Amino acid sequence: MDILRIAVLGIAGVLIALPLRKEKGEYSTFISMAVCICIFIYIVTKVETIIDFVKRLESMVAVDGSYIALVIKMVGITYVAEFAMNVCKDAGYGAIGNQIEMFAKLSILVVSIPVLTAFLETIGSFL
Repeated sequence: MDILRIAVLGIAGVLIALPLRKEKGEYSTFISMAVCICIFIYIVTKVETIIDFVKRLESMVAVDGSYIALVIKMVGITYVAEFAMNVCKDAGYGAIGNQIEMFAKLSILVVSIPVLTAFLETIGSFL
């Protein structure tokens, strides 16, 4: 099971980083970042499964593929921003992490404008 691998990797990283935090704080941060990057790379390898599912979903449902692609972009922005924000906050740079979070929220808003416009046009056609 993949979750067990990830959980063991995360716990091992924490157990290695904790003793180093007192003596060499920068090494603890590097270990934390390395474990985060390893987990993130593993997550990225799972994206292919999601893309295959989305393609099958597009063929089954009569929905414009661009809308599904926009939703996938929004989810991707969320995951990448959350990862980067948490790494920054763990390294002690919470302000940078907060700026990443703010940029991600605005990016999602910008990406969602075509969907919102189509939704409002649809509502307008009913009225």
